[in-house]
Amino acid sequence: KQANGSLIRHREQLVGSDLIGQPFSGPEYFWGRLSATSPIPYNAAASSGSNFGPLQPGLAEATESRITALKEAGSEGGKIPVDLVTASGSGLDPHISPAAAEFQVSRIAKTRRIPEDTLRQLVRQYTESRQFGILGEPRVNVLQLNLALDQRKVD
Repeated sequence: KQANGSLIRHREQLVGSDLIGQPFSGPEYFWGRLSATSPIPYNAAASSGSNFGPLQPGLAEATESRITALKEAGSEGGKIPVDLVTASGSGLDPHISPAAAEFQVSRIAKTRRIPEDTLRQLVRQYTESRQFGILGEPRVNVLQLNLALDQRKVD
C-alpha cells in the first residue's frame, strides 16, 4: 500500500492518498490544514514549508484570511484550533486534530441537516490514536472522514 502512494479509491475511482491533504472548501465538508504549496494547493511535487516566521506579514495575512473564511462559513466552536489556520511543515498534511474537526461540526451539521452528535460519533470513529500509543498526537484524516460523510445515508 505505501509503495503505491497509499492511494484511496472509491468505486474504482482514484480520489486521493492517505498521505497528502486534499482541497476541501465547501461548507458541507471538513476542511484540512492550509497548503503551503503553490501555485497548486496540496501539490506533492512542490512540497516545502512556507518559511514564514511569526512576524512575517504573509503568515498573518494567510491566518486572517482563513479565520475570516471559517467564520463566514458558519463554523462555531469557540477558539479556532491553530491547525485550521496554519500549514504544516510540508504543506501537505492530510490530518487535523480532533479539536479542529469538532470546531467544524456545527457548520457541517447545519449544512447537511445531520445531528451534531452523529457527526461527533463519525469524527471519533475516524480519529487515529498516537502511533505505537506514544508518538505524535491523535489525528483525523480529512479525506477519509469526508468520504465516510459522503457515503453516509441521509436519515
